[in-house]
Amino acid sequence: MQLLRIDSSTRIQDSHSRKVADEFQIQWQSNHPTGRVVKRDLAQNPPPHLSDLTIQGFYTPEEAKTPELKQALQLSDELIAEIKASDTVIISLPMYNFGIPSSLKAYIDHISRVNQTFEITEQGEFKPLISNVKHLVFITSSGAVFSNPQMQAMDYMTPYLKTIFGFLGISSMDVLAIEGTSMDPTAFEASKQLASQKIGEIMATI
Repeated sequence: MQLLRIDSSTRIQDSHSRKVADEFQIQWQSNHPTGRVVKRDLAQNPPPHLSDLTIQGFYTPEEAKTPELKQALQLSDELIAEIKASDTVIISLPMYNFGIPSSLKAYIDHISRVNQTFEITEQGEFKPLISNVKHLVFITSSGAVFSNPQMQAMDYMTPYLKTIFGFLGISSMDVLAIEGTSMDPTAFEASKQLASQKIGEIMATI
């Protein structure tokens, strides 16, 4: 068993999403004492944005890759190998300006790779290639309460995450949303309690 944990909040010590991710990891390790945990901290070690060389490498056949192209693909290869070796993945992130942190977007760009995590069939259809991940959990935090109907339309984070990881082949996903961190103390406390409850429910299934 392998848990891949990806953190993206720029706040290291006082991050709400990281704290819930800690709780999830502790319970996962208690349930899987021989399991392995692989961590990626995108805030402390941000992946670079895609370069021209990286994109060239994505579409160059293996036998035609130059040493320069192989070097440009090294991080992408490493990140894809990590997620393909994992049974459970947790991604902790804050909402920044209604969307995801740029470091997480760069990570997604590196793992969303033709013939590696998805392919295009002869009929021109997309086929996902990530089949090993049994469960993906997004642990999010936001200053406002985006579960309120009047705010939902401004949440560009959750729909995007579900769409891109579903596109890559992951069908079982949960969102643990910590809300109202700067605007609604009551909603904040309630969301933390709900997240803890959901963690217990998820642990019963993985």
